Amino acid sequence: MEFKIVQKAGKKHQLFIVDDVNALAQIEGINENEINFSTAAFKNDHTSITINQYSRYVFIYLLKNKKTDWQTSEALRKAGAEFAGIINKQKLDEITIANLSANSFAAFTIAEGMALASYQFLKYRKEAKKLTNTLNTISFTKQSITVKEINQLAATTEAIYRARTLVNEPLNYLSATQLAKEIAALGKEAGFKVTTLQKAQIEKEKMGGILAVNRGSIEPPTFTIMEYKPAKSLNKNPIVLVGKGIVYDTGGLSLKPTPASMDRMKSDMSGAALVSGAMYAIAQMKLPLHVIALVPATDNRPGENAYVPGDIITMYSGTTVEVLNTDAEGRLVLGDALHWAKRYKPELVLDFATLTGAASVAVGEHGIVCMGTATDDTKQAIKESGNRQYERLVEYPLWDEYGEMIKSEFADLKNVGGPSGGAITAGKFLEHFTDYPWMHFDIAGVSFSTAKKGYIPSGGTAYGMRMLLDFLLNYKKA
Repeated sequence: MEFKIVQKAGKKHQLFIVDDVNALAQIEGINENEINFSTAAFKNDHTSITINQYSRYVFIYLLKNKKTDWQTSEALRKAGAEFAGIINKQKLDEITIANLSANSFAAFTIAEGMALASYQFLKYRKEAKKLTNTLNTISFTKQSITVKEINQLAATTEAIYRARTLVNEPLNYLSATQLAKEIAALGKEAGFKVTTLQKAQIEKEKMGGILAVNRGSIEPPTFTIMEYKPAKSLNKNPIVLVGKGIVYDTGGLSLKPTPASMDRMKSDMSGAALVSGAMYAIAQMKLPLHVIALVPATDNRPGENAYVPGDIITMYSGTTVEVLNTDAEGRLVLGDALHWAKRYKPELVLDFATLTGAASVAVGEHGIVCMGTATDDTKQAIKESGNRQYERLVEYPLWDEYGEMIKSEFADLKNVGGPSGGAITAGKFLEHFTDYPWMHFDIAGVSFSTAKKGYIPSGGTAYGMRMLLDFLLNYKKA
C-alpha cells in the first residue's frame, strides 16, 4: 500500500471525514441535492455515505465521538475497513482522504483500517490476479496528516502485512530454516543486523529446550538474533523482544486431539512473525531505541527420536525440567531464549507467544493475556498503548502459589502445572529464566482468525504489533 500527500485532490475519488452536518457545505464538488441527501441520511443515524457522481465517488463519514478516544479511533478503523470493501468492489485504485473534523488523527486512523482490511494472501491461488484488491494508493490532503504520520503508517502497515504473510505460509514452505531466511531478508531490506545459529551452534550452546522439542523433526532448528542499534539511543541497555517460533505444532507425542485441532497450527510461530515485523517497522521508522529480537524456531512432531512425557531435559540455563506434556513445548524454547537474553543486561524484555489454550479460553479473540515483572509505570504505559490501538491487555498475577504448581519431584521444574491456571503457570515457568524486567504476552486467542472481521483478515492477524510499536514510539516520553 502506498501513502502520499497531495496538494489538491481535484476530481479524484475522495473520502471526507466530518463531525457535523454543517461541514457538508465545505465539501467541494457536491451539489445541493447531494448535501440534502447526506443530511437526511445522517439524521437517520447513518454514519457512512457513498455518492456516485459517475466521474468519481465521494464517500462521507460522520465522526461521532465515543466515551473514550480509543473507542472513537476503533470506530474509525472499522469505518475504514467498510470503505475499503466498497472501494475494492468498485475496482478503484486510489482514494484521497480529507479530514474536516476536529479529530486530528481521524485521517490516519481511518486510513489504517482501510489499509489493514485490504491485505490479502493469494500466493497459492490460481486466480490471484482476478481476486487481488485494486486499492493500492491512499492519498491525503495536506492539512489531514503530517509527513511523520505518513511514514509511521507506511512502516506499520507493511510490517503487519509481512507478519501476516509469515503466519499464513504453510509448513511445507516455512520451515525453521526458511523462517530464518525470511527474517534475514527483512533485515537486509529494513536495515537491521540478523545472525542465525544453526543446529550445530545450538548444540554447542547446549540449548536443551530447543533441542528437545526438535528431536521429533527431520528439519533442523534455528535461533535467530536481530539487532537494531542507532547511533543515539534513548535506552542505555537494549530492549529485547522474544517471539515463539514453533513453525508447526502437532503436540508431539502428546498429540493434539481431533477434529480441527491442528489445522491452524502453522500459526504457532505468530510470536516470531510479530517481533520480526516489529523489527522491520522499528528500523524503517528509525526509532531512537536499541532493540534486539530473538526467535527460537523448530517444528514439534512425534517422529524421529521425539522426546516423550516423563523425559527430563536440561535447559540452556542448566535448569532441569520434567516433561509431562510434549504439547507444552513453547515454554521450553522460550526458556532458552529468555536465558540467552541475560547476556545483554536488558532494560526490558517482552515476549510474544501463542502459548496456552487457557489464555484463549479466558479472553477469546478480544484481547491479550499478559503478566510479568516490569515496573508498574512500564505496565501502565503498555496497557495505555493497548487501549489506544484497541489491542487490549488483561494482566494476570504471578503469585508464588503458581510457582509451587510447577515444582517437580524428579527435576527442578515440570513443564505443566495442572488443569487450572494454565496461562499463569506457563508464565511462571518463563519467569524462572529471567532476572530482568520482563513482560509475557500470550497471543493464543488473537493471532489467527478463522474469518474476516472488519480490518482483521482471515488467517494471520499480527494482533499485538500496533500495541508494541505504539509503546516503543512513546518510550520514555512520559
